[in-house]
Amino acid sequence: QVQLMESGGGLVQAGGSLRLSCAAAGSIFRIISMGWYRQAPGNQRELVATINAGGAVDYSDSVKGRFTISRDNARNTVDLQMNSLKPDDTAVYYCSAYIYTDVRAWDNYWGQGTQVTVSS
Repeated sequence: QVQLMESGGGLVQAGGSLRLSCAAAGSIFRIISMGWYRQAPGNQRELVATINAGGAVDYSDSVKGRFTISRDNARNTVDLQMNSLKPDDTAVYYCSAYIYTDVRAWDNYWGQGTQVTVSS
């Protein structure tokens, strides 16, 4: 059993900053990659940023230069620093991770989501 626990969402004015954190806990053998996705009302869930075990990162074009993803492999955590926030960034943000629970079994796990609201 693996759980992803998110924290750090909230309400902020445009131009402000927020930091999201996610911790993976449970029966973890190895984490392949971790990342953040978001879903705004009426929209599909979309990639925000991902980071693999080696530190390679990928960002959606809409957040490049404003958001920074980081990871602590020892603590099984991933953070998303969000700067210069815009109203279009308003969404529920989900933590995601590809995790091996033993040497043969892996799956994609999701957090419960945390609301980020950016007011204009």
